[in-house]
Amino acid sequence: MDAFNTSMTLPFSYTFTITSSSSTTSTTHTNPWMDVRIWSRLPERLLDRVIAFLPPPAFFRARSVCKRWYGLLYCSGFLELYMQISPRHHWFLFLKHKPLKSYIYRANNTGGGGDDDRTNCEGYLFDPYDIAWHRLSFNSVPSGFYPASSSGGLVCWVSDEAGTKNIMLFNPLVGSLSQLPPTLRPRLFPSIGLTVSPTSIDVTVAGDDMISPYAVKNLSTESFHIDAGGFYSIWGATSSLPRLCSLESGRMVYVDSKFYCMNYSPFSVLAYDMAANKWSKIQSPMRRFLRSPGLVESRGKLVLVAAVEKSKLNVPKSLRLWSLQDCGTTWVEIERMPLQLYMQFAQLEGGNGFDSVGHGEFIVIMIRGTDKGLLFDICRKRWQWIPACPYLGCDNNGEDVELRGLAYEPRLATPVISLLS
Repeated sequence: MDAFNTSMTLPFSYTFTITSSSSTTSTTHTNPWMDVRIWSRLPERLLDRVIAFLPPPAFFRARSVCKRWYGLLYCSGFLELYMQISPRHHWFLFLKHKPLKSYIYRANNTGGGGDDDRTNCEGYLFDPYDIAWHRLSFNSVPSGFYPASSSGGLVCWVSDEAGTKNIMLFNPLVGSLSQLPPTLRPRLFPSIGLTVSPTSIDVTVAGDDMISPYAVKNLSTESFHIDAGGFYSIWGATSSLPRLCSLESGRMVYVDSKFYCMNYSPFSVLAYDMAANKWSKIQSPMRRFLRSPGLVESRGKLVLVAAVEKSKLNVPKSLRLWSLQDCGTTWVEIERMPLQLYMQFAQLEGGNGFDSVGHGEFIVIMIRGTDKGLLFDICRKRWQWIPACPYLGCDNNGEDVELRGLAYEPRLATPVISLLS
């Protein structure tokens, strides 16, 4: 399918390019149901309801039909209707991964030639329903920020400089960019939790407190909250992390009013209850035999994805999924990758590890150091390899590009962002 390009000047730098895993052919269909004499008499309100159900790529193509459709993106009546009836799309957003250390090295060598890592910055949307890739521009995001989390159609970007953190919320579909007040405590690369509802925004920043120029410790948490009811807390809620925890820098997973993240050495799960402003620790299953454990949200449940390696016992190596039960302490195994598929996966992975991200009924497992990954459909119990992203090449060193993903729900409108004005 050809790229979608419009001759009209869009209010933001944006191109929706579509590629499907299957070959496409040009065909012309003659259908009496598409008779213009029928469609031209439909009320505008009914047409708007039809358009509101279109997935984002189809919507942006439809905007080139006429002036009125082009202006729907700025029509408050249509956007209100869209928010009410538009179906949720459990998609994924992937960006080229750069190790956290590289940000430190870049910060220490800013006097050089002035290259801007934001130049031509782009992300890659993956549609697990149609197994299709789309491309998004992130050129509106200033340099010095890295993607940390996503919720409600917004992508959270965090400043990579050591110190108090500046946080931006960006909607890549419409190009809106809003900035939160800076955090109160200086940090290096903390874990970031974000949850956005139609009426509220919550952000939690945890760990990597800089208690001296040469020491980084996982000590504290600070939270930001604002809602349509007029209540707000600007980094006012603070709490301490559990003692002796080893919280790796990364994102958190939000499930049922709690943020979850992995604790290392030994493996366990840390849970932050926003209402109680309190942390707790949950023992992970088979914690001494896990490799590359990761937490994902799937259909309102917390799921732990990890490889199991018990070489000295009569248990085959495998990749397994566990679901946290309602009691909050018990895990139940819900799926195990087929052995033959795991052998293929392990050969490609080569012990480098993998990262997991979940959204709705889908879980994506990406092999570190590559752009290769697996898609698991929990409802259908189906595993399949994800086709390579057609927009990726090699980096400047000629090596394969590594992708890291976020759960992303594309939204044309995120009115809650106006609370930050």
